[in-house]
Amino acid sequence: MDIEFPRIGSPQDPRVFSLTEAQALFPLVRSITQRAAESLVPVQRQLKVLPRGSQELANAEQRYQAAVNAWLNKIRRLGLVVKGLWLVDFDTGDGYLCWKYPELTLGHYHGYDEGFSGRKPLIEVLESLDPDWARY
Repeated sequence: MDIEFPRIGSPQDPRVFSLTEAQALFPLVRSITQRAAESLVPVQRQLKVLPRGSQELANAEQRYQAAVNAWLNKIRRLGLVVKGLWLVDFDTGDGYLCWKYPELTLGHYHGYDEGFSGRKPLIEVLESLDPDWARY
């Protein structure tokens, strides 16, 4: 079985993943996200202490937004769905494998109509539903 990743495509073109494909791509997604999150730590400190209305604060806000946008574009170009800051979904064709940084594994699932609060542990979904996307 051939696994095709990473796919660099249009940010508006999410793809459908099998569990195997999502798990193979996950280390790259986690690495990209971890680097982005860590790069923002000093900027977040500045945002807390710089005076309101100052040019320094405006510059820090721009740096923060630029880093988030760069992360967002990288993740979307891999065919993933971004649901929030550091919150990524892998579309399975009937729902999402759901991950939020700093979780160490891709360990949750939720249907299309359920959000983050409706996610279930992946192991429970695999045991109870035996979905097609988990078989290849």
